[in-house]
Amino acid sequence: MKQICILIPMSNEKVETNPIIWEPDSTRIESSAMHQFMRQQGFDSYDSLHAWSVDELPAFWVAVADFCGIHFDRAPESILSRSDNIMDAGWFAGTHLNFASHLLRHRGSEAAIVFRGEDGTRREISRDDLIEVVAQLASSLRAIGVEKGDRVAGYLPNCPEAVIAMLAAASIGAIWSSCSPDFGSNGVIDRFGQIEPKVLFATNAYYYNGKIYDTRETVASIATAMTSLVTTVVIPFVDQVGTSIGIENTKPWDEFLVDDAELEITPVEFNHPLYIMYSSGTTGIPKCIVHGHGGTLLQQSKEHVLHTGVTDGDKLFYFTTCGWMMWNWLVCGLGAGATLILFDGAPFFREGRILWEIAEQEGINIFGVSAKYISALENTDVRPKRDFSLPMLRVVLSTGSPLAPESFDFVYEAIGDNLQLASISGGTDILSCFALGNPLLPVRRGELQCKGLGMATEVYNEDGRSVIGEYGELVCTKPFPSAPIAFWNDVGGKRYKAAYFEQFPGLWAQGDFAEVTPSGGLVIHGRSDAVLNPGGVRIGTAEIYRQVEKLDAVVEGLAIGQQWEGDVRIVLFVLLKEGASLNETLIALIRKTIRDNTTPRHVPAKVIAVPEIPRTKSGKIVELAVRSIVHGEAVNNTQALANPEALEHFRDLAELTS
Repeated sequence: MKQICILIPMSNEKVETNPIIWEPDSTRIESSAMHQFMRQQGFDSYDSLHAWSVDELPAFWVAVADFCGIHFDRAPESILSRSDNIMDAGWFAGTHLNFASHLLRHRGSEAAIVFRGEDGTRREISRDDLIEVVAQLASSLRAIGVEKGDRVAGYLPNCPEAVIAMLAAASIGAIWSSCSPDFGSNGVIDRFGQIEPKVLFATNAYYYNGKIYDTRETVASIATAMTSLVTTVVIPFVDQVGTSIGIENTKPWDEFLVDDAELEITPVEFNHPLYIMYSSGTTGIPKCIVHGHGGTLLQQSKEHVLHTGVTDGDKLFYFTTCGWMMWNWLVCGLGAGATLILFDGAPFFREGRILWEIAEQEGINIFGVSAKYISALENTDVRPKRDFSLPMLRVVLSTGSPLAPESFDFVYEAIGDNLQLASISGGTDILSCFALGNPLLPVRRGELQCKGLGMATEVYNEDGRSVIGEYGELVCTKPFPSAPIAFWNDVGGKRYKAAYFEQFPGLWAQGDFAEVTPSGGLVIHGRSDAVLNPGGVRIGTAEIYRQVEKLDAVVEGLAIGQQWEGDVRIVLFVLLKEGASLNETLIALIRKTIRDNTTPRHVPAKVIAVPEIPRTKSGKIVELAVRSIVHGEAVNNTQALANPEALEHFRDLAELTS
């Protein structure tokens, strides 16, 4: 085991590294739930609050549960059984709760869900109506034999039925798992085939970028392969397409629902499985990551109420599919009293205006997208601050990949000048975040505002030392309640342990290359397994992307390390804008821009233009898959990719032989 040394700064004074580009005023600070919580616990700064939250974990999480109104059926026997064991900590032993019960606690005629479709559809479901239809669906599931612990799967767009089906399953104690309908049948079978669902909810079709995609043949293929299925329920998402998939034991949504039912909630253990999520890697069959009712609810409630500032009646939006963890994060906003604004379709439909039209029309308060969306928006003519009336918008959220400093500038220049921009980072692995926004703190260019409460987040160098102002591995040194319960079918937890605890024994490390800044924020530099290592010096790919994507001719880049002459050389692939060509002048400009703004070590040995960048279904570029192709290695899980054909552009390149 490595000996862990902690570096103690010589002074408590923080040094500002990146400039402040926005600060909350006193009214905004004092009206925030974070401020109220901080004062309630007897602290006068976020630093002192965070220190307490990681030093006194049981007291902190009890305080979160109380502040967020989370109901337990009885007092727990213990809050944290093993404070030195992240993998098996034993949170809130002896008590029961239910995730669905908390999300359905608000009643009345106010909207719980507003759905906006690419085709112009608008549907609204009140809080009372949501409770009613969840009760109906749960009763229907019980009627066909669905019980606590059974799996219920969704192959669905981001529509109200997906939320309803998840809540109905959770209310019974069944386990929900979902994929978006742009997955092909093999990708879905690779995922659902491992967990053997009893029921499949599936869409008949979906819209994307003005086109209708009929999914019935794919659904039939999935359902035929899933021998565990009792029933497939088909949702008529697109009216022009029928619901028959040509196989037995299927029912349309309306026929499956019982006419009337009372909501019955099954209390479950704190760690009873709620969700099964999937790793998005391309190196093998996806891992099935199991998350529990209690840990998910505690963490996401903390993040919504304290860090994001979601209040009763807020309009909460995140552009996501049902195959990305941000969908699971979004729906928990119901528990804070938010109205969920759901959208399914292409985010740049109608010349990039559609999401902002919805934001204006619905009065969205919290608007979440990927970092890639913000970067892409910069290359359009859409300027929301100029083109739309957005007086209610107060928070913009970004995740999925590092948000470039230039994108921070763009948000304040083009979207709004009195917004909290919260770049956040966590992942499917924890179904929550290590680094978050904070309504008490300023926004610094290029930085995530703070470490999340209750998360003992540090950055370790290769020697196992905690460092500030240096690059290293993002780790968590103490237990947190949203750590996975298990991996599905992982006897003895061997794969679970190998995934997170091998690099620094006993400490959580999920593969993020990061830096804690002297001002207390964080910068994410990319995936550590994609870190470039020329000459033994570790370089984050995000640093290269930030520079090259500033250039007018470049849409985006992808960098890998190629084994070359006993070392590693950096190869940069670039996707160019229409009409641009990769000539010697542009290559020289790319190299100069990288050298001038980073270091000479960041400059690529090769710059190669490609017609397409491969990405996962959730939009992340896949450096590892490209690296494997370049080195002649197999990429086993191409079903995880949105565009697997793009990998062929990287195979057997003559430019990489010299």
